[in-house]
Amino acid sequence: MPKTGENIYKRKDGRWEGRYIRYYDENGVGKYGYVYAKTYREVKIKLAEKSAIISSRQILLSNSHVTYDEILTAWLQSSRINIKESTYARYTHIVDSHIRPSLGKYQLCKISTQLIEGYIESKLHNGRLDKNGPLSAKTVTDMLSIIKSSFEYARYNNLPVICNLSKLSIKRKDKEMRVLRQDEQNLLVRVLLDKIDLYKFGVLLSLYTGIRIGELCALRWGNLCLDDRILRVRETMQRIRDTNMETNTKTKIIITEPKSQCSIRDIPLPECIVVIARQFRASDKDFILTGDRVKFVEPRTMQNRFRHYVMECGIDQANFHSLRHTFATRCVELGFELKSLSEILGHSNVNITLNKYVHSSFELKHSNMNKLTLPL
Repeated sequence: MPKTGENIYKRKDGRWEGRYIRYYDENGVGKYGYVYAKTYREVKIKLAEKSAIISSRQILLSNSHVTYDEILTAWLQSSRINIKESTYARYTHIVDSHIRPSLGKYQLCKISTQLIEGYIESKLHNGRLDKNGPLSAKTVTDMLSIIKSSFEYARYNNLPVICNLSKLSIKRKDKEMRVLRQDEQNLLVRVLLDKIDLYKFGVLLSLYTGIRIGELCALRWGNLCLDDRILRVRETMQRIRDTNMETNTKTKIIITEPKSQCSIRDIPLPECIVVIARQFRASDKDFILTGDRVKFVEPRTMQNRFRHYVMECGIDQANFHSLRHTFATRCVELGFELKSLSEILGHSNVNITLNKYVHSSFELKHSNMNKLTLPL
């Protein structure tokens, strides 16, 4: 039973659960958040920390002369509850590296539409931190999205926002992705099969299933059901910025669920991959790329390995993600049903597959054009 005035309970699974009010909706109804721990004391400490954050936020948001720097801090704290750790790390990096230094000093009530437009324009032309030059349209789009969301957060809390960014957007050019021609793919496969090891097997697995590099690095042998010829994608690995101020590391490796619910999927394995996989089969809990339960290979290392294999082939430069595009293109050339291909790639709908990952080869265009004939 909870003590009087405390929302702390012991659950049936033995853990302690604490409940606190995150905010009140427009009808004055409290919306709750929850914390969990092994002991009553730990939960009480966590609840005290949450209360301190919420109280400081309420004091902040009652001040009409609040600076944008303070709004960004409050918005990040609020967003952290609903987003993945990797997303929070990316937001924090963009805010601290780009937005705070330029806009944080302004009072929120004095940030105009023209100021934001000029800021976005400057980032598109000369926004690089390491050297002179423009930021990518993707990065600036992410920055603009954060600015819009933080302003919306301020409006929701009845703070004065005078700028209107509804018409401001970034024009992005579609980047042409590298797809290996069939002859290039054949050269790569020969290099991979020559004295094949776990690294080469990983590249081959990606080429014949279309999995992402982070998904590959997180795979354990238990994800490969060789008897049923199924690859189960359940996790992804990535290196993110370490937002914990108590550590001395700038970045860290995390293994989490894939980028979306659709990315959690089962992929049928071709027999040729199953045959090779049986040569290296290890314990279910061992990482596929190392054959070890603890040691793993991170995506950056696999990128470097792949770059080495490409150089060994003597083909034009390509990055690891080109394997995914090559897989999708080969599948279309072989007549795969698009809905099935979309699910194998982990897309939410077929349009993403068609617009981003299907690249018609010139050979296929030739073949289709030759179907046009003159009447006899």
